[in-house]
Amino acid sequence: MSPSIHRILLVDDHPLMRRGLRQLLELQMDLQVTGEAANGIEALQQIESANPDLIILDSNMPQCNGIETLKKLRSAGFRHKIMMYTVSDDEQNLRQALKQGADGYILKDIEPEELIQNIREILQGDIVISSALTPVLARSLRLPAAEPSTALTVREREVLSMMVAGYSNKVIGSKLGITEGTVKIHVKNLLHKLGLRSRVEAVVWAMKQSSHL
Repeated sequence: MSPSIHRILLVDDHPLMRRGLRQLLELQMDLQVTGEAANGIEALQQIESANPDLIILDSNMPQCNGIETLKKLRSAGFRHKIMMYTVSDDEQNLRQALKQGADGYILKDIEPEELIQNIREILQGDIVISSALTPVLARSLRLPAAEPSTALTVREREVLSMMVAGYSNKVIGSKLGITEGTVKIHVKNLLHKLGLRSRVEAVVWAMKQSSHL
């Protein structure tokens, strides 16, 4: 049985970067580049023809930068995956990307094999952030006390912090010394308390809370 093919739109103002990414991605049987854009305006124009399952989006581009493009894509109703692929490890850029709906924030110095793995994890529904940015998240994610009706337990806050860092339930369980099933229960409970529907919404909520400090 042949693997499902995931369509990808590359958005980067450097032709050599796009070419390198295309060559790497097209070595994979399950990944297909269906479009390229040099800036955000071109990306918005190509959404219908490229019909991507994932957009790989540079942050520093002329005319319409990555964060602005991300915001426009979400406002235009694009609900598939968007991965920021950037040289910026700036905390504010990371926060903004997550708030605007990015499914991943990956630094460009990543090894090719890890990049492919991260792309597949994002396509499977995970939020993925470069491990080098974990200290940035640790500094920024200081959740204020929740309202009594939505107060999270210490364990739920630990799980939420690790969700923001991009860890899967299995990895969270390993780090906390609990089963993956227990992690799923904590995730379900914290989503219910916060009135949220998904992990993505929980991560965005957490980042917004930290920005109020």
